[in-house]
Amino acid sequence: MTTWQPPRRGRIILLNGASSSGKSSLARALQSRIDTPFWHISIDHLRDSGVLPTARIRSKEFDWRTMREPFFIGFERSLLAYVEAGNDLIVEHIVENAAWFERLVRTLAGQDVFFVGVHCALEELERREIARGDRPLGDARRDFSRVHSYSSYDFEVDGMAEVSDSADKVIAAWQQRTRPSTFELVRRQLRF
Repeated sequence: MTTWQPPRRGRIILLNGASSSGKSSLARALQSRIDTPFWHISIDHLRDSGVLPTARIRSKEFDWRTMREPFFIGFERSLLAYVEAGNDLIVEHIVENAAWFERLVRTLAGQDVFFVGVHCALEELERREIARGDRPLGDARRDFSRVHSYSSYDFEVDGMAEVSDSADKVIAAWQQRTRPSTFELVRRQLRF
């Protein structure tokens, strides 16, 4: 008779950057190049799948401001469930401020999180935002001034560099880690 064994914990490669910085392209490149199966998860996937009542939010029938924080808290807590079940994740996020970062560190305490900063010049962010046409204008500028202001990273990439090269560099850095992660160091500082 086989004894039940809990699944091994999953790992997270967490991409943080402004809207239109290249997180989605990098996540797809990572997923196609890394040597084990990783899920690719983002807020956009939830938004675009119909999970949210988007039309009713856009029509102002529902107020996104009252829905926003519970949505992000739920998204972040779902990541914990996925990794505790043994799934490896590539996660796109826009961690807007220090409070959100601390919340995410607390939520994912004890998990293997490799925190990657995706940087991009403001002019390029705004050009991409206009070209995409699916984002409110100004999101990239708002994100640019704050998403990298509250923490260091385990690794950083230029969102304007060749995406396959960036993916290879992220994978190599992730595989060759020799120090505690940024999330672990922050957790120790916060003493929880």
